[in-house]
Amino acid sequence: MRVLIVDDDETFRFVMENRLKGSGHLVDSAASAESALERIAQKAFDVMLLDLRMPGVGGLGALRRLSETGLPCEVVVLTGQPDYDECVEAMKFGAFNYLRKPMEPALIEETLLRAVEHGGLRRENAALRRMLAPATTSEFVGESPAIRAVLELAQKAAVGDSRVVILGESGTGKGVLARRVHEQGRRRHKAFLDVHCGAMAHELLESELFGHERGAFTGAVAEKPGLFELADGGTLFLDEFAEMSPEMQSKLLKVLDHGELRRVGGVRSITVDVRVIVATNRDVDALVRAGRLRDDLLHRVDVIRITMPPLRERPEDIPRFVAHALTLQQRRGLGEKKVTPQAMRILQSYAWPGNVRELANTVERLLILSPRTTIDVDDLPENLHFRKPPAAMTDDRYLSLAELERRHILRVLETTGGNMTAAAKRLGVDRGTLHRKMQQWQGYGAQMGSA
Repeated sequence: MRVLIVDDDETFRFVMENRLKGSGHLVDSAASAESALERIAQKAFDVMLLDLRMPGVGGLGALRRLSETGLPCEVVVLTGQPDYDECVEAMKFGAFNYLRKPMEPALIEETLLRAVEHGGLRRENAALRRMLAPATTSEFVGESPAIRAVLELAQKAAVGDSRVVILGESGTGKGVLARRVHEQGRRRHKAFLDVHCGAMAHELLESELFGHERGAFTGAVAEKPGLFELADGGTLFLDEFAEMSPEMQSKLLKVLDHGELRRVGGVRSITVDVRVIVATNRDVDALVRAGRLRDDLLHRVDVIRITMPPLRERPEDIPRFVAHALTLQQRRGLGEKKVTPQAMRILQSYAWPGNVRELANTVERLLILSPRTTIDVDDLPENLHFRKPPAAMTDDRYLSLAELERRHILRVLETTGGNMTAAAKRLGVDRGTLHRKMQQWQGYGAQMGSA
C-alpha cells in the first residue's frame, strides 16, 4: 500500500513512517499541505494521512483544493483534539474517516485497509453513475422480465409515500432505483439526499443525519442542520443502513416513529417530513435473528420490499447495458466502437459477481484500451473467457485425448480465475505454450459463451 503522511510534527512523521514501513507499506511524507499537494501531483498514493491543523494552507484547505478536481486517493484526516466539526467538514470534501492522536497501531492498519476498500468501491460507483445517469430520469437500463417486475413494483411504491427497503448484491443499482422511486413520486420536486451509513464513524454519521448545535462538542463552532432537515419534504436514501450501530438504529427509529429529531447537543425537537428509502446488500432477516439489526426498525422501513436481481440472472439485459455504455463513452469523446457477436456471447455467459458495477468498469476499460473500432474476443479480459463447465461436460468417459486435455486446461484456468500465468505454472508449461494451445481451439470463446 502506498501511503503519504502529511504532518508538520517531525517526530510524529518519523515514528509513523517507520511503523508503516515495518508493516510492509511504501511510505512517503510531507511537512506541509503545500508540499503534499506537490507530491500528489508527481506520484500516485493509495491513502493520505492528513493532519488538519497545520500552518499555511492547512489540511482542510488542501483537502478542499483536491476535492475540486476529484480526490486522487483516499484521505484519512488526523486530529489531536476532538474537532468533530472540522472532521465533518473534511468528510464533506471527501475524506474517508478520521483518527484521533495518539493512535493504536492495530487501528491504523484497520483504517488503512478499510480506506483502500472504500476507494475501490468509490471508483466503481463513479463508473456505475456515469453509465446509468441518464436512466434516472428517462429509462432504467434493462428489459428482462426480472427487471420489468422490479420497475412495476417501484412504480407502485412511487405513487404512494410508503417507506421502501431495497435489497440486492453490491453493484446491482439499488441507488439508481431509489432515485427513480423519488423522481416518479409526489416529492420529485424536492431534495433527494443520500448517505452511505457504513462509510462513516458513529459520531460523524449522527451529526450528518441529525445535525448539531453550536458548542455540542469541541470544534462545533456553529450550528449545522443534518440531512433529515435538509431533505425536509423530499427523500432521504440510507444506503447500507444495516451497518448502523445499535445506538444509531435506536435514534433512527425514534425519528421514523415521531417525525421529530433533536440535533446533537440540542434540546428542542425539530419536526421533519421526509420519505425514507433504505438499502443493503445484507440478509436483513438473518441480521435480525442474529441480533445485529433491530426488528422494530426493520418493520418500520420494510413497508415495500424490492429485491434487485443480480446481473447473472438476467443476461439478456447485458447487450442493452453495453450499448448504453458505448453511447455514453462516445459522448465523452472516446470514439465509436462496436462489440462482435462472439464477444457479446462471452459477456453474457460470465457470472458478473460485481454486477452492473463490474460490467460498467469492464466496458469502460475495453473502450479505452482496445486499439480497434471493433471489440472482439481477444480484447476481453482473460477471466471472462472461462466459466464452470456445465454438468454434461463433467463425464470424461469416451473422450478423445485432445478433448480431455482441453477440459483439464479449462478446469485449471477456472481455479486460477482465468490467470494464464498462474495456470501455466500449475500445468508445468510456459505461458506462450498455453496461449498457443488455446489459439488452436477453433471458436473456443464462442463455444464457451453459448454453453
